[in-house]
Amino acid sequence: MSSRLSIISIWFCFITLLVLGITMVASTGLCAPVQDGEDPAMFLYKQSFFAFIGLVGTIFISHVDYHILRRWVLALWCLLTLLLIGCFIPGFGMEINGENRWVNFRVITFQPSELAKSVLMIALADWYATHREMAGTFLKGFIYPGVIFGIPLLLILVEKDMGTAAALGVSCFCLMYVAGVRNWLLIVSLLMGAALLYWQATDSPNRLDRIFAWMNPEAYSQGSGRQQWISVLAFARGGVTGVGLGDGIEKFGNLPFAHTDFIFAEVGEEWGLVGTAGVLMLFTIMTLSGIVMALQTNDTFGRLLAVGLVCTIFWPAMLNMMVVTSMLPNSGLPLPFISYGGTNLVFTILAIGLLTSIHRHTPHKKEIYWPTRRLQQNKL
Repeated sequence: MSSRLSIISIWFCFITLLVLGITMVASTGLCAPVQDGEDPAMFLYKQSFFAFIGLVGTIFISHVDYHILRRWVLALWCLLTLLLIGCFIPGFGMEINGENRWVNFRVITFQPSELAKSVLMIALADWYATHREMAGTFLKGFIYPGVIFGIPLLLILVEKDMGTAAALGVSCFCLMYVAGVRNWLLIVSLLMGAALLYWQATDSPNRLDRIFAWMNPEAYSQGSGRQQWISVLAFARGGVTGVGLGDGIEKFGNLPFAHTDFIFAEVGEEWGLVGTAGVLMLFTIMTLSGIVMALQTNDTFGRLLAVGLVCTIFWPAMLNMMVVTSMLPNSGLPLPFISYGGTNLVFTILAIGLLTSIHRHTPHKKEIYWPTRRLQQNKL
């Protein structure tokens, strides 16, 4: 697959998922609870508006040379860290459903953790591009980069956003693998990260209850396991071809957050196995196309950034779908391009713009780069 075909495939999958997302927000948003006097169609209006903002930003970013980001890496990282800390400042940070994930700019509310996805990929890509011959060392190849993404990641964990922290952590490790970090260091780190997530989950009664509900959703179907139990029923009702767009019934007060975190269940009910398999296929094609494009990029910074960006789309999507199908405990993670939510939608669309900029402003080669091959050449 050529780099040009890869970016075309990425845009095709992106536009298809975006159209599907707006369609499903229109279908589920009309049934979502609203305050007195509010228009039930406001979810559709807002999602369409944020999609437009994201598309305009993506077109602009795609024409800007992405190398300019390297001049602002430190400033972006510091801004991100301050925003994450700001989530806990009274009057500036916002607590919703017991979680401190938002900052309030009066005009709009904002989730810094969504900004973290792109900023951390830029910071890590810049670090390894600068120290590419040191990627296999312990200090500059593992410890320093670990600090770069570890501080924001811990702040996201403290915000009680385990889903985003897990997806972002795995994305960072994928970038580090492509950069050439030694495998045993990554394996040990993943095990330590899994242990930290386990401790965080078992330390909280609410999270522990979610784990029990995931293990036996039917027994908790009227409590903490209600979302996952109803979502399973929605998939069962949809069958192979679905009940038809707009004809789903679980969204009518039965399935909480049907227009946000659990919108994939409504895709299953209204579009059936055909729709859910199509969504999975689109995310898979987008990811593989992004990786192929990255491995053909003749620039270390662009290659690593492209891999990181596609991972920040792929892993949240996989984790969301695994939660909704009851393969993982509930973590409150949106489905990229499809779930309702302005911050997530805008920054995920902007990631497509960065990928397009990498394609446009970097020469490509036919030979596929692979980190293990590079390590062998360095040893020689």
